[in-house]
Amino acid sequence: MLPPLPSLLALVVLQGAPALESSAACEDSQRVDLMSTPSAEAREVCVSPGMMTGFLFDTIPRSLELQEEVRFVEVLRGQRGISFVPPKDMLPGERLRLTAHFEAAASQETITFILVAHRGQATRQVEVYRDRRPQESYQQEAEEERAKNQQLREENQQLRLQLGQAQGLRNSIASKIVGSSGVQTLHRQLDTTGIPTGVAFLDSVTSYRAFKTVVAEAWLLNASSEPWVTMRASLISANGEELAGVQFLQLEAIAPNGRNAVLVEATAEKGALQGEFKLMLWDKRSRVITLPQLRFP
Repeated sequence: MLPPLPSLLALVVLQGAPALESSAACEDSQRVDLMSTPSAEAREVCVSPGMMTGFLFDTIPRSLELQEEVRFVEVLRGQRGISFVPPKDMLPGERLRLTAHFEAAASQETITFILVAHRGQATRQVEVYRDRRPQESYQQEAEEERAKNQQLREENQQLRLQLGQAQGLRNSIASKIVGSSGVQTLHRQLDTTGIPTGVAFLDSVTSYRAFKTVVAEAWLLNASSEPWVTMRASLISANGEELAGVQFLQLEAIAPNGRNAVLVEATAEKGALQGEFKLMLWDKRSRVITLPQLRFP
C-alpha cells in the first residue's frame, strides 16, 4: 500500500535535494598533525572551483589518489605534495576524496581527506605532519611551497589572458588572414634519441600556412622537475636573421611530466618565409629549447 501523499512529497524532496555545504569554517591554511591527533577518520578540507588548493606532506607519499581526477581543471604533482584547481562543475557541498598512501611507518600508512566544495572560499594550503622533526623545518618548506603555488597561479593567469586575446576563425576570415585556399599543414615527428634525461624538449611540430600568416605548433614534453612557461619565442632564418613581430601562445603551464603545445606565429604574405628556420623557446629560468630545420608548407 502506498504511503500518504505528504510522505511521498517528503521522500521526493529528500532524494532530489542537493548536498549541503559543510558547516566547518574555511581557513586559508590548515595544519594536520598526525602525531598529536592520530585519528583515522577522513578530514574535511574546503575547496572551490577556480581556486587552487595545495597539500604539502613532511614525508614523501608513495602515491596520491585524487577521485575523478579527470574532472579537475588543473593538477600539479610535486615530490612532497599536490596542488589542484577543482572541477568547474563541482557543486557546493559536493565531496571528492584525496587519499595519500605512505610506506609502513609508526603513524598512519593511508590518510584520506574529503574535499568539500564551497562558494568562493577555499583552503589554500594544507600542511600534513607525520613524524617528530622540528616543525620549523616544515614551516619553511610550506612557505616555499606557498610561494611556488602563488607563482604558478600568476603564471597561469597570464596565460589565460593570452588565450582571451586569441582570435577566432571568424576574425581571421574577416581580416583576410585565412582565404579561400584554406590552411596548409606540414607535420614532423622529431627524433628524440640522445636527449638527456630530466630536461624539457620538443617531440613533434606541425606547421601551418594561411593567406597572411604562418604558425608552428611545437609540442613540448617537460621531463624536468620544474614547470615550463614560455616567456619568449623567436624564428631565425637560414642567414641568421631573427624575424620581427613573432608572437606566441601557451594555454597553460606545462607541469613536470606534462605535454602541451606552444604556438608560434609570424606574418607571411603569399610565398614568403620559404626555406628552413630555427625555432627557439625560452622560459623565465633562461632555459632554452632549439628546433633547427623548421619548414612551413
